[in-house]
Amino acid sequence: MNQHHRYSIAVEWTGNTGEGTRSYTAYRRDHVVSAPGKQPIEGSSDPAFRGDAARYNPEELLVASLSACHMLWYLHLCSANGLIVTGYRDDAGGVLAMNADGSGAFSSVTLKPEVTLDARHGDADRQKAIELHESAHHHCFIARSMAFEVAVEPHVRMA
Repeated sequence: MNQHHRYSIAVEWTGNTGEGTRSYTAYRRDHVVSAPGKQPIEGSSDPAFRGDAARYNPEELLVASLSACHMLWYLHLCSANGLIVTGYRDDAGGVLAMNADGSGAFSSVTLKPEVTLDARHGDADRQKAIELHESAHHHCFIARSMAFEVAVEPHVRMA
């Protein structure tokens, strides 16, 4: 299957305080991420880089993309395997390693999904639910595109 999907996003800087980028401290890092027909996302940089802590930063959105992609694949695989998931939450985290010149790169992201299975499932289904995280990780488009480690530490409980 040789199929391509294209994604278009607009990012508009909204942090001009009237002086443009005259100096490093003269502007805000605020921006808006948008796409037609969707709610905008208010963004900024990390507060460590003069950003607004009340807005999402690109690093958080990268971790969120990995987490959401994994979750969506996982829910699909559970459905296809007859497992009834009644709850899902991931407290994901990432590590950004900074270089002396101010550049940096993610060194890792860890997903920590907590899945709740319907109480009718037994231990065999619980084990299958844990195993499906590996398959979800393998299928996740975003994780497959990363140049750093994406670890998955799942926990499954019965409702």
